[in-house]
Amino acid sequence: MSTTGIDATFAALGDPTRRRVLGLLAERDGATASELSRELPVTRQAIAKHLAALDAAGLVHAAREGRDVRYRVTPAPLEDAVAWMTRVGGEWDARLARLAKHAAR
Repeated sequence: MSTTGIDATFAALGDPTRRRVLGLLAERDGATASELSRELPVTRQAIAKHLAALDAAGLVHAAREGRDVRYRVTPAPLEDAVAWMTRVGGEWDARLARLAKHAAR
């Protein structure tokens, strides 16, 4: 994933309501904005805006089912963000190990 994609993922996940929406979607086989608004202390319109931000970041996918739009989690951007954090964490682990070795001399 490009840095731009990872930036979009982290920007979308920076909001606690969006993280909660994503968590609720991950617990089930998708949901509509109306279903989510019944479980969260925000309006359906606010949920729709959060879903739009998650969709723009590629974290959810919207599909029309009859009269409803059902949102489902798209795991690839999250996997890419985890891979990036793992790589960066490994680089820091290596740096800290070199620093510890140098300090022990």
